[in-house]
This record gives sequence, structure tokens and C-alpha cells, in this order.
Amino acid sequence: MDKENEFEFRKLGFNDLQVLVKWAEEEGWNPGPHDAEVYWQTDPDGFYGYFHDGSLVAGGSIVAYDKAFGFMGFFIVEPGYRSHGIGRKLWYQRRNMLLSRLEKDATIGMDGVVAMQPFYEKGGFAIAFRDERYEKTGMSFPPDPNISAVSDDDFEAIMTYDKTCFGFSRPQFLKPWLALPGNKTFKYSQGKRLKGFAVVRKACKGYKIGPLFADDEAVAAGLYKACLNSVVGEPVYLDIPVINQGAVNLIRKFDAKYVFECARMYFGKSPCNDIKKVFGITTFELG
Repeated sequence: MDKENEFEFRKLGFNDLQVLVKWAEEEGWNPGPHDAEVYWQTDPDGFYGYFHDGSLVAGGSIVAYDKAFGFMGFFIVEPGYRSHGIGRKLWYQRRNMLLSRLEKDATIGMDGVVAMQPFYEKGGFAIAFRDERYEKTGMSFPPDPNISAVSDDDFEAIMTYDKTCFGFSRPQFLKPWLALPGNKTFKYSQGKRLKGFAVVRKACKGYKIGPLFADDEAVAAGLYKACLNSVVGEPVYLDIPVINQGAVNLIRKFDAKYVFECARMYFGKSPCNDIKKVFGITTFELG
């Protein structure tokens, strides 16, 4: 098993991606049951890994957003194959391959767990901010007249708002993400002006909010209440960028419980996005 030629590096198929999602569940990352379908629609050429005797033993994503931005997530080595150097080699191969898929000087993002951050820094990534996950049990709140479900007619406005917060256009991700089976979508509007939106999707345990984008704390609080109100009694998870003080204030206001943290890291320049509107990260796997 120590010989490099016993391992085959190749692009993953959809079934292989589903294996990665299953591993992510076993690692406690708490993915959603339909996440793989959206990730595949976003970039079917964005997943690679190592195989041994025909079986997947390590994998990860190298998703490209129209060559302007890339994201590395889902970096997992099957437990029986760890400590053999496979993960290190795979990580660098993925980084280099993703760079080759992007325009010159394009940025790559990732969310790195604390223990791996020094390794990622040696690979050229720099920490931009910490992400913290918080848990809150869904509970009832009076409906807000400014909040309603996202409809198909809202897509252009949602996509424009999303680009302001994410930094890049990602319709190939956003459209199926909004339409995930069983999810809840909310928009905050005043007249014809969109002031924020949020998505709640089923996870292996409870529900996850992502993204939660809003003009300010008051709008974010209204959307957070709508999310909690949609899944009463269930654990609800929100990943906040602690660089946004408004997001920190939000989880304090609702007394949400800290779960764990990682860090958003970038290879190249940080995206030009409005981080003050980001109250909840979309996903650690695709950005």
C-alpha cells in the first residue's frame, strides 16, 4: 500500500461523489441528503480522488466558478489509508489542477479545520477570517410581513444579491440549491427592494441555514427567526464569519450554542464581496 503506483488518480463520477458525502457524514460534517446532486450540477468536472484496487480511498472538490474563482472542499481520506502520504499528494494535485482550470491570478477559497491550517498555509493559503458553527433549536415566532418564500420570479434579484455577498456569479449552483427537496427559502423585501434571503435545508442531523445574507442585523434577525420558525423543535445550524460583528451579535442575541470552528482561507487575493452582509456561510464544501 506504500507504493505510489498502486493508486490511481482520476476524476470522480457521481457515485464516487456520493461516497464522499457519506464519508463527510461519518466524519460529523453533517451534510444534507441531497447535497451531492447540487454539487454535481455546479461542476461535474470538479471532483477528483485516488482509487486503490478500483475503490475510492481519498477525494475532494476542485470546483470552478466560470474560471474566475475556485473552491477546494470535501478533502477526505478513508481512515484505513491515512498516514501514507496520500492526502498530502492529493491536496497538492487538486490545488494545481484547480489553478490550471482558472484564469491567471484567479483566487481559490477553502474552509480549513484548525488542525490543518498550518499545512494549508504552507501550500500558499492565508486565513481571511474564522468561521464558527452555532446550534439553536427551532422555535415559534410571529410571521414577519416583510418575509416571504422565494419564487421563480425572484431568481434574477436573488442571483444579483448573492453575487454581492459571495463575490462571484454562481447561477449553476444557486438555482438547484434553492430548489433542494424539502428546503425552506425566505426573502426579506421592502416594496420591490430585496434586503436579504436565506435557505434552510435538511441535514443528516437537523437543519442547516446557508446562506443567510442580509443588509443589516435587523433584516438578518428577521430571516433567522423565519428559519427557526420553519423547523420548530429541530436543531438548526448556522455558520457565521466572525469578522462580521453583526453576525456575532446575531448569535449572541439568540443565545445560540457554539459547536466548532474553522477558517476561510484564500490562495490569492480575497474576493471583493460585502462581508458585512454575510450572516451565514452558504456551505463549507463549495463556498
